[in-house]
Amino acid sequence: MAAAQAGDRRAYERVLADSLPLIRAVARRQGVATDAVDDVVQETLITVHRVRHTYDPSRSYDAWLTAIASRRAIDALRSHGRRGRREVHDEYALEIHPDRDDATHETERAQEAQRLRDAIATLPPGQREAVEQLALKERSLAEAAQHTGRNVGALKVNLHRALKALRNRIHGEP
Repeated sequence: MAAAQAGDRRAYERVLADSLPLIRAVARRQGVATDAVDDVVQETLITVHRVRHTYDPSRSYDAWLTAIASRRAIDALRSHGRRGRREVHDEYALEIHPDRDDATHETERAQEAQRLRDAIATLPPGQREAVEQLALKERSLAEAAQHTGRNVGALKVNLHRALKALRNRIHGEP
C-alpha cells in the first residue's frame, strides 16, 4: 500500500485485488448475507480509495483494511435490518395493492360499476331519479328540485331510501 500511496498504479491495483478475499471473509464473519457480500466489497473498496491517504505504512495493512471492511459490513447489516422492518413480504398485501396496469383490477372495477348500474336500475323511479340527480350528476338539492319538479324534502327522503336499498343490494348490509 505504501507504493500505491506513492503513486504506483500497478501496486494500487494489485493491493486492491489482493484485498478482495480478506474483505469477503470479514463480511461473512460479520454475518452479511451471501447475496450482499459483493455490495460490502464494493463499499469497502470505495472507502479504501477515499481514505487511502490515512494508511500508516508502519502499521499492518490487513488490520487497517479489516477495520474498514468490518464497518462497511455493519453498515450493510444495519441497512438490511431497516429495510427488512419496512418491507412487506406478504402475498396478501400484494393482492390488496395490485399494479396500476393490472388487467384483473380494471376488470373488477368494470364489474363493480356494472353491478352498481344494475342496482340503480332496479330502484323505484323517485329513488332512481334522486340518485341520478344528486349523486351521479352532482347537482345541489335546489338544482335537483328545480330540474325534477320535486321539493327538497322529497329528494332527501328518496336519496336516503335509495342509498339504503343500494347498500342492501350490493353489500348485503341491513
